Amino acid sequence: MNIGFIGLGNVGGKLAGSLMRNGKNVSVHDLNKNFVKSFVERGAKDGSNAHNLMQTCDVVITCLPTPEASNVIVKEMLPSVGPGKIWMEMSTTDAEKVKKLAGLVVAAGGEAVDCPVSGGCHRADTGNISIYAGCERKTFDRVLPILTHMGRRILHVGDVGTASLLKVMTNYLATANLITVCEALTVMKAAGLDMGMAYEAISMSSGTSFVHETESQLILSGSRDVSFTMDLVQKDIGLFQKIADDHGVPLEVSPLVIDIISDGQKRYGPRAQSDRIIERLEEATGLSILASGFPLELIDDEPEQRGKEVVVRQ
Repeated sequence: MNIGFIGLGNVGGKLAGSLMRNGKNVSVHDLNKNFVKSFVERGAKDGSNAHNLMQTCDVVITCLPTPEASNVIVKEMLPSVGPGKIWMEMSTTDAEKVKKLAGLVVAAGGEAVDCPVSGGCHRADTGNISIYAGCERKTFDRVLPILTHMGRRILHVGDVGTASLLKVMTNYLATANLITVCEALTVMKAAGLDMGMAYEAISMSSGTSFVHETESQLILSGSRDVSFTMDLVQKDIGLFQKIADDHGVPLEVSPLVIDIISDGQKRYGPRAQSDRIIERLEEATGLSILASGFPLELIDDEPEQRGKEVVVRQ
C-alpha cells in the first residue's frame, strides 16, 4: 500500500518516521522544503503536492496545525479522490469541520478517517502513542495495519468526528492538569520544600498524572520545551469550550484555563512552549521552580511494540 503523508511538523514528522522505520512505502509533502528533503534523504518520495499524493497513493494522511489548513489540503486532493482512496486526518481539529470534509471525500467515492493521537511527541517518535479512529468499521479494518505502525493502542470510537471530540477533551484535561501542576510546584517551593522531593511525592501519590510525570520534569530542568506551543494549546482548549457552549454546558474551570493560556501568549508569544506557563508564577513570586537531575528532553524508554486495537468494555 502506498501511503502519502502531509504535514511533517513536531507530531507529523514523527508519525511519518514510524511508518518509514517499519518499511512502509511513504511519499511526503510539507510547506517546509527542508522537512521534505530530510525525509527524501531517508528513503521517502517527494509527493510534490496534495493532488499528486492522492493521485499516486492509496492512503493520504494529514497532520496539520489548523482546521483551515486541512480544508485547503482536502480541497486540493478532491479531484483525485475515488473508489479505494482513503483520507486519514490525524490533526487535532474541529469535529464538525472534519465531518464536513469527510463528507466531501465520501461523496467523491473515497473513505475518510479522523484519527488524532494522544500521548506526547516523545511517544509519537517511537510508535508508542495512542490513536483514536472515527470511521466505518470496514474502513477501520483497512487502515488498522497502518495505525499499528504509528501507535501502540488504537481505539475505534465510532463515526467520523467522534475521535476529534475525544482528542479535544483529552487536550483540555492535559492543559488543566499542567496549570494545577505548576501551581502545586510553586506552592511547595514557597513553603520551602525541595523540588526533587516534591516531584517524587507527587509521582507516588493519588495526585500524579501523565502530565506531571512528563512535563514537570521539563519544567524543573529548565528546558521547558515539550514540543507543543501555546497557540496550539489555545486552539484545542477553545475547541473544547465551543463544544460545551454548543451543548449548553456551563463550564467554570475551562474559561479560567483559556484566560491563563491567553495571558501566557501575551507575555511569551503565541509560539512559546506550553510548559513556559510556569513562568507566570515564577514572575509573580520571584521564585525559581528548578531542580537538578531532571532531563532536558523527554525520551520514550519503552521498547517499540506493534500496536493493537483496544476493545471497549461491554
